[in-house]
Amino acid sequence: PIATSEIFKLAFSLQAKMSRPVQAQRLEGIDKNIWVEFVKLAATYSKVNLGQGFPDFPPPDFLKEAFVRALSGENHMLHQYTRAFGHPPLVKILAQFFGKLLGRDLDPMTNVMVTVGAYQALFCCFQAFIEEGDEVIIIEPFFDCYESMTKMAGGTPVFVPLRPKAPKDGKLMSSEDWKLDPAELASKFNEQTKAIVLNSPNNPLGKVFSRRELELIADLCVKHDVLCISDEVYEWLVYDGKEHIRIASLPGMWDRTVIIGSAGKTFSATGWKVGWTMGPNRLLQHLRNVHQNSVYHCATIAQEAVAQGFQREFELYGKADSYFIQLPKELQQKRDWLVQSLDAVGMKPIVPEGTYFLVADISKFKSDIPDVPDSDEPYDSRFAKWMVKNKGLAAIPLSAFYSGPHKSIYNHFIRFCFAKEEATLKAANDILQKWKQEKTSP
Repeated sequence: PIATSEIFKLAFSLQAKMSRPVQAQRLEGIDKNIWVEFVKLAATYSKVNLGQGFPDFPPPDFLKEAFVRALSGENHMLHQYTRAFGHPPLVKILAQFFGKLLGRDLDPMTNVMVTVGAYQALFCCFQAFIEEGDEVIIIEPFFDCYESMTKMAGGTPVFVPLRPKAPKDGKLMSSEDWKLDPAELASKFNEQTKAIVLNSPNNPLGKVFSRRELELIADLCVKHDVLCISDEVYEWLVYDGKEHIRIASLPGMWDRTVIIGSAGKTFSATGWKVGWTMGPNRLLQHLRNVHQNSVYHCATIAQEAVAQGFQREFELYGKADSYFIQLPKELQQKRDWLVQSLDAVGMKPIVPEGTYFLVADISKFKSDIPDVPDSDEPYDSRFAKWMVKNKGLAAIPLSAFYSGPHKSIYNHFIRFCFAKEEATLKAANDILQKWKQEKTSP
């Protein structure tokens, strides 16, 4: 027979187990993440990873040297907390640098806030501004966290797609050929619209929005009194003489725009996780409330090194030695090389005007991986999984950057990252060439 004490323990343990739901309602529907799945696949199968957006080459020497000086120098306070909303040397040079670009005086203490990468900057924006009943306009294709962060804050994402128009004369399509329909965009604005998310240069497409397109967005924001969350992390990575225009510089937009930037993309150091927001104090004061009640503080030494990097670039601005001039030149060459590799094997690349990324049409490869009727998984997702498992080449399906109803429409593209060493791109080309030979051999 079981002792009375044992029966008591068993009954108590059954009672002690929680039966009530523990998950907050705001987390419903945002459990899946494309990066968790595809990073794991790439780590397991890939010989060449052109999936996730990070360089496999080092940051510039001057930035690494600045980090070493901060780490090993005599200022031991760099190992301790700094100002919660941004290390003073960093916010001061950011205000000076971007104030010049925006044509206005920026107060480093109220117009700039440093974050744990641009990702946390975005999180602060959604948590600070969006609540139940608010609508957020998101331009497709979009960086996937815009949708989940909108929902987590209680808002409703409203999607408007960039629509491709095939170029004439058989030329390769450019990201410039993907355009907003002005009437369609205007139809998305209403009394519930709280914000629009702008990402230029755009990830994943590489589109750099033109002045005309930005003026269209700005006019609608002003007309409907809507905020603009402007994700500009790829601002220096613009090719073919294109110009990155900051929407906050357009009439009526400074007062309603939060600009988001990234040292990871600016200085090829994505693991440092130093980002920032810029904007009027009336907006940033609310971001500071979220920041101080979440991460509170960013790594001091990384901020010190980034501050020194920006100080160097401020002094070299517009000169040939500037990293902000050298890096896009190098990446444009890598882009062109990958364009040629993909085009040669029948994947039709969409030539990007900016960013790390290149999207390619995989329609000609359907004989390799036939479609599955009635499958819930988009074709490009199955293609990308098959490619990494069978060819060792990792990429990301473009449908991951679309809302549910639109995934099936844009399911024949995949995204490659070309911010890689020449040896990495050569290895990718070797895989593609071998694949082409296998397709053509009897």
